[in-house]
Amino acid sequence: MRVYRSLAEVPADFGPCAITIGNFDGVHAGHRRILRRLNDLARAHGWKPSVLTFDPHPTRVVAPERAPQLMTLPERRVALMAEEGVEQVLILPFDRQVALLSPDQFVRNLLVERLGARAVLVGDNFRFGHRQAGTVATLRQLGAELGFETEIVPAVSCRGQVVSSSGIRRMIATGRVALAARLLERPYSLEGEVESGRGVGSRETVPTLNLATSAALIPAPGVYLTRTRDLETSRLWNSITNVGYRPTFGESTQLSIETFVLDPLGDSPRRIAVEFLERVRDERKFESPEALKAQILKDVAVAQRYFRRRKNWTGRALASI
Repeated sequence: MRVYRSLAEVPADFGPCAITIGNFDGVHAGHRRILRRLNDLARAHGWKPSVLTFDPHPTRVVAPERAPQLMTLPERRVALMAEEGVEQVLILPFDRQVALLSPDQFVRNLLVERLGARAVLVGDNFRFGHRQAGTVATLRQLGAELGFETEIVPAVSCRGQVVSSSGIRRMIATGRVALAARLLERPYSLEGEVESGRGVGSRETVPTLNLATSAALIPAPGVYLTRTRDLETSRLWNSITNVGYRPTFGESTQLSIETFVLDPLGDSPRRIAVEFLERVRDERKFESPEALKAQILKDVAVAQRYFRRRKNWTGRALASI
């Protein structure tokens, strides 16, 4: 895959392409439907399957007070797009100049003249141009005028609701990680360094891996069934993770993400990804470290039963529960 981070980097041979446009936060099931159709259409015509996305999220520029906590950084989005056959991505820096482009300028100057679009695929709620004045009807009209195909890909629904990044973010923020995994077609995960804790767990309860992450969106406080991956060696462990403030050991304002692995750990990893599969319970305060340890062992038993039932599942199969 070729990735460009500005228009100045885009080569003259970017086109002819079939292109889709959007933020693609999470690269969820709805996004993947568009990307799969994009790939099929591009290959049928000998075009390059391409994506135009933005960084930062446009809302951070035009309405920063409403900017969402994103699930994925651009690099992660690009990797997920590559799974669906996308060959090239332009991560366009979104600034005031881009925000002021009219729908006609956006399509004529950027998509057609600069990127060589022969087909443009978008979702049915697509809006573009200054103040989001352009609609799918506008895009169809410009396509007929400028000579590119326009295809509107229907939204994906699950359990009666449309799959959307904003909806999935709400699920994660309220701890509904199993449903989020279904809509993402994979578990939501957090990545980061393993940092030294205060040593309380190893002395008084159970030893844990303490995750330091820069992720903006953290699942609601509670205990979760998880899988933990060593990002340097790809080792994988079944695990159970507490997200919270450690109330048993005193009041704290600092959120911690502590993971207990159920399999032999070996050498402690330096960088991990924690995949959130299912919520077990709320975090709560116990009368003593011993009582907390007893509850952790009960949680571990729940986790072991879960993983015995799911031992042959892959990450994508887990998303189907």
